[in-house]
Amino acid sequence: MSIQGQKVAVITGASQGIGAGLVAAYRKLGYAVVATSRTIAESQDDGVLAVQGDIADPATAERVIEAGVKRFGRIDTLVNNAGIFLAKPFTEYTPADYAAITGVNLTGFFHITQLAISQMLEQGDGGHVVQITTSLVDHASSDVPSVLASLTKGGLQSATKSLAIEYAGRGIRSNAVALGTIKTPMHAEEYHEFLGAMHPVGRMGEVSDAADAVVYLETAPFVTGAVLSVDGGQSAGH
Repeated sequence: MSIQGQKVAVITGASQGIGAGLVAAYRKLGYAVVATSRTIAESQDDGVLAVQGDIADPATAERVIEAGVKRFGRIDTLVNNAGIFLAKPFTEYTPADYAAITGVNLTGFFHITQLAISQMLEQGDGGHVVQITTSLVDHASSDVPSVLASLTKGGLQSATKSLAIEYAGRGIRSNAVALGTIKTPMHAEEYHEFLGAMHPVGRMGEVSDAADAVVYLETAPFVTGAVLSVDGGQSAGH
């Protein structure tokens, strides 16, 4: 059970990479965590509740929020980290690609965010929603064809600002972190040098770079509606 007064964060896409880094970061902040992904294993940490499921399925969102409230009593933060990124020439995306990417990146965001904010409103003492997006949304690259990432993650960035304004008067903040390429299991090692060179600082980001940015936003009560670029300088230019 949660300690009285302990805050609770829900993190999607939490089984590996950035998601696993976020689980560790929120535990370090003293939060209990509801961690969800399709393949997540049960946690040995009493402060982490693992819930398996495909975030594109609305039933998963319901199970995650219900289980979190049942176990820990409340929801204070939601980090929408789950995402699919597929770099393909625009005309080569298939209907299956479109369905998978919009299912996770948009539909998944919509259902769990709606439920999380409803719970925060019921509690009446504010909350925080964070979207993980990509700097490619505002700074497209000829090296990385990414229309579906821009379509979906760009939508999330706009929604981030809209949510921030809609709920500012009720103490619920909404922010986004627009990432460059982060060193995770998603990127094979033989591509690291090429991917690193795309960033003005000459390297890929680390999981800790992404987690530190989210922690900053979590602990910055005057910041809402922000899109924080954590991209090794890509958004500034080349």
